[in-house]
Amino acid sequence: MDYKKPTVAVVILNWNGRRWLEQFLPNVLENSPEAEVIVADNDSSDDSVAFLTEHYPKVRQIILPENLGFCEGYNQALKQVEATYYVLLNSDVEVTPNWLPPMVSLLEQNPKIAACQPKIRSFYQRMHFEYAGAAGGFLDAYGYPFCRGRIFDSLEQDCGQYDDTLPVFWATGACMLVRASAYWQAQGLEKAFFAHMEEIDLCWRFQNLGYQVYYQGQSTVYHVGGGTLPKDNPRKTFLNFRNGAALLYKNLSDKELNKIFYTRLVLDGVAAVQFLLKGQWKQVQAIWKAHREFFGQKGAYWKEKRQALPVKKETTQLTGWYGHSVVWQYFIKGRKTFKDLHVPDGAALPA
Repeated sequence: MDYKKPTVAVVILNWNGRRWLEQFLPNVLENSPEAEVIVADNDSSDDSVAFLTEHYPKVRQIILPENLGFCEGYNQALKQVEATYYVLLNSDVEVTPNWLPPMVSLLEQNPKIAACQPKIRSFYQRMHFEYAGAAGGFLDAYGYPFCRGRIFDSLEQDCGQYDDTLPVFWATGACMLVRASAYWQAQGLEKAFFAHMEEIDLCWRFQNLGYQVYYQGQSTVYHVGGGTLPKDNPRKTFLNFRNGAALLYKNLSDKELNKIFYTRLVLDGVAAVQFLLKGQWKQVQAIWKAHREFFGQKGAYWKEKRQALPVKKETTQLTGWYGHSVVWQYFIKGRKTFKDLHVPDGAALPA
């Protein structure tokens, strides 16, 4: 049987990001000769579409009728793309020469890998890892995400310590190569998340379906970060806390749901108290609104979503699940790097 060369589509979801397109699109086009580069516009109110039409008429545009958010924006755009692999790429990412082949080769070699991410470095501090993904994502015992190279706000310098290739719990949505067939088997991104933590939910569903998620340390990109919402924006706080609750409620096994889910809610309350003590009232309100909205939907939408998942593995069967509290390790014990956490080897190997 003749080998059929895989097709790759790099899809940039844009919302009022003309400045990022102007800065980074030439770089993506230059360094992605093996891929079709597509810009999906999420009903921007700036001149993004006009800019692309004038300066990059050969770049395919997908125009969405309204701002559908990151999740449904990608779902609707990718329905219009034919490719073996999709790359979900933020508009504020600078790629490097040969960034795609190592990731594509990895998935070509192993059909059980659904997605992978490259090494994510900071655009502004170029020898340091970047917040959104760093060197591959993990979840702690209560569903808090962290990365090799990034624990909360502590970012490690890249000294070659993560030049490896290994399975992780989640790959970042800032730059994720995903097998198209697996994406649709998992039913795409969860539209109710709108944005933030949606890639963790998708990767959890990949694992429940028997796939793996990988980090490919031989590929590197640079991410500005906060291009749409800054880290301290109350809207971002709201999305992270609401989606964090939904993530656990939707995906945890029946055996583990109550213990992990309700402990996480208590820890969210502790975070709210910390914001209150710092006088950050808008952040406190954001957490309260996040819980109010989640519980307002829990009886209907999220319960239906939970019941629709045919398999929910226990956390001990999931690659990249760290069975301790990263909050305790970081804030109480002062462990600021991935190495300091002493993550068991089994947490970074296929279950």
